[in-house]
Amino acid sequence: MEKTLILSTLPKTWIFDLDGTLVKHNGYKLDGKDTLLEGAKEYIRSIPAEDKIVIFTSRTDVYKAETLCFLEQNGIRYDEILFNMPMGERIVVNDRKPSGIEMAIAINCDRDRLRLPEIVREK
Repeated sequence: MEKTLILSTLPKTWIFDLDGTLVKHNGYKLDGKDTLLEGAKEYIRSIPAEDKIVIFTSRTDVYKAETLCFLEQNGIRYDEILFNMPMGERIVVNDRKPSGIEMAIAINCDRDRLRLPEIVREK
């Protein structure tokens, strides 16, 4: 069973890697097309509209048009997408609110196995 992610009621910024997290890793190269991972569309849709979604990818600008087209055709909502990102670790650094709310959360998924925690908002 996946853990539950208990979050404040504040609007959030979600940061997703693309390959291996939302779509099959390198499917656009290996298969000639992208394939959404099971549950990716539903999980993105479960994120409240007031939250922002940012997607990172190491894909170069050569693949930008087809990537954006694929995301649109498959109803994957995002506010920003950054191409040409380094392939190394993604490090999030943020402060802690005086109330104690941790402002940075990291979730690591096995490649091509989207297993994200259920989202629960505090009341």
